[in-house]
Amino acid sequence: MVTPASSDIDLFADDVLVDPYPTYTVLRELGAVVHLPHNEVYALTRYDAIREALGDWETFSSTSIGFNPAVNDALQGTSLRSDPPEHTTLRATLSANLTPRALRGLGETIDTKADALVAALAERGDFDAIADLARAFPLEIVADLIGFTGDVRDNMMRWGQAAMEVIGPMNQRTQENFPIAGELYQWCSTVSAGDLAEGSIGRGIFDAESRGEIPTGSAGHIIHQYLGAGVDTTIASIGNIVALFGRHPEQFQKVRRDPTLVPSAFAEVLRFWPPVHAWGRRVTRDVDIDGALVPAGAQIAILFGAGNRDARHYEAPDTFDVTRNPTDHLSFGYGPHGCAGQGLARLEGHAIIRALATHVDAFRVGDEARVPANITRSISSLPVRTGALV
Repeated sequence: MVTPASSDIDLFADDVLVDPYPTYTVLRELGAVVHLPHNEVYALTRYDAIREALGDWETFSSTSIGFNPAVNDALQGTSLRSDPPEHTTLRATLSANLTPRALRGLGETIDTKADALVAALAERGDFDAIADLARAFPLEIVADLIGFTGDVRDNMMRWGQAAMEVIGPMNQRTQENFPIAGELYQWCSTVSAGDLAEGSIGRGIFDAESRGEIPTGSAGHIIHQYLGAGVDTTIASIGNIVALFGRHPEQFQKVRRDPTLVPSAFAEVLRFWPPVHAWGRRVTRDVDIDGALVPAGAQIAILFGAGNRDARHYEAPDTFDVTRNPTDHLSFGYGPHGCAGQGLARLEGHAIIRALATHVDAFRVGDEARVPANITRSISSLPVRTGALV
């Protein structure tokens, strides 16, 4: 084994966060793992190395998913920041309400809401894809699902963004967002079943706690994950749908002509532009990654976007192709910690694509506005002009 290649790249520099793909290319060519002293991490850059790490929780521990100690301490007791057997128990309750069977009834509601929203925006003709669609749609879905009411509904956006931002290193963005994330942590530590709408999934999680199926006091942690990990990434993914179809109108027309391409198209959106820039792990032992030695205790940065553009795995990876159907993309993770909410995310993404293909014959997008963010790579505004189908 050899020492991993090293680079002076700052993974969380503003220019890298706005457009990480040139950096991903440089790092991927240096090796499957690259030491980044500036960030004190070892970055995983190639598809096979990332997938293997995600599947090996014993070596690549989730007890350090964040890139600063404070957030890892704050997330203690969640399934995000735990390994089996604790993770298995917490994950079971989190996932119970997100299985295909549990979501079956919700799918029709999601389709109806997406259809109505997109139809109204198409008739309007001009709208902002982020404010009017990407944010409005999933915030309503998750609020109703968990049973958020009152001030909590009003704070979902800022709390969700802050919860992701503070997973980064202790830079200015993280420091500014810790007080906001702290509001979410505080609310989740004091929330009770009575604070959530009757019949909601949130109430069901408290019921599971009262039955002893999860540890006492963990219901709030689970609800935190629905909001902290699921909202911001879904907003990013829906914004990416519109932006990529706007950039590649011929791909949008393929979906309009053949609606069976909707699942493939959403998978390609996730492969081409993952909503998450970097995610952490810590290695529990010396480990060989493609012939390079990473020492025990090292902090890992998993670069989903770099792996999803690896030509060793995908042909023409820099081409956006809705017929590719990359069901093995890395954007939902893999293994025990694979995204628990991926079924819900698919329902939402598919519903938006179907609604666009139904109500819009063609559209143009303006310039994307992006603000650097530590973890979630998303568009902050995107003007759209559409033509509605008659």
